[in-house]
Amino acid sequence: MVKHRGESSKTGQDIWDSVALDILHQACDPAASADLAVFLMQEGLAHLFLIGKRESRTRMFHLGTTTCAINPIDCQNRTNKALKKFFENVLQAFLKHIDFKVVRCVVIASPGFTKTPTVTESNVHVELDQFRDYLLLEAERRELRPIIENKSRLILAHSNSGYKHSLKEVLDAPTVMSLIKDTKAAQEVRALKDFFTMLSNDTARACYGPKHVEVAHERMAIQTLLITDGLFRNSDIATRQKYVKFVESVKDSGGTVHIFSSMHVSGEQLAQLTGVAAILRFPLPDLEDIEM
Repeated sequence: MVKHRGESSKTGQDIWDSVALDILHQACDPAASADLAVFLMQEGLAHLFLIGKRESRTRMFHLGTTTCAINPIDCQNRTNKALKKFFENVLQAFLKHIDFKVVRCVVIASPGFTKTPTVTESNVHVELDQFRDYLLLEAERRELRPIIENKSRLILAHSNSGYKHSLKEVLDAPTVMSLIKDTKAAQEVRALKDFFTMLSNDTARACYGPKHVEVAHERMAIQTLLITDGLFRNSDIATRQKYVKFVESVKDSGGTVHIFSSMHVSGEQLAQLTGVAAILRFPLPDLEDIEM
């Protein structure tokens, strides 16, 4: 569809199922927006992840490199200027993208915990306490009330890197999980972790794959259903409707349903298990004999 400036348009569909309406309502509700923010930082790099129930947005910032002159003092001065500019960029992103009326907590994670940065020939090791201190000092100096009044919501954590693959590691950490337990992302992570724990400790009470999960539901055995939203975007209408009815039926049977966003790390992990899995009320050992 091609749109020109000044033109208006409308989109619609003939059938609105319960899952589509749920997604629409959450998209229209500010409270359903990103309620968790995570900064992942490492040498000269920062990623900001804004995580909600239906989407995960990412922002990236670079410190760049600092070329050292023969004089080490000159090198230190250049490094400090570059680091300050980098921190300022991250601070501006903080002010622009984080609304504490919606965001419940902000996790700041990096591989380092010391307050003194390590200077090398080409970069600076961005340390966790150092950025947090910069954030709070600048908030006091500029009277940034949103940060000052919500500094208790700033959570420090360890990560192995500043890239997306470390996000799961951060959210899985028990100390972080206990503090973010009420956020939507944490609920998904916890549900997936419970599934893998059950799959490891009591195989007969966990299953995955459309066929196994459908048979489990026919026997009224599903306690918790885990399903990715990608299955509701299938190009085949009949397949989409099948999963919508399946979700509604599980709810009607007293089961809990978690619809994972395919844009979240936990949703990507579930997608690797066919996109649908379940924790069962009671063991069904014969499911293993049914072909996937």
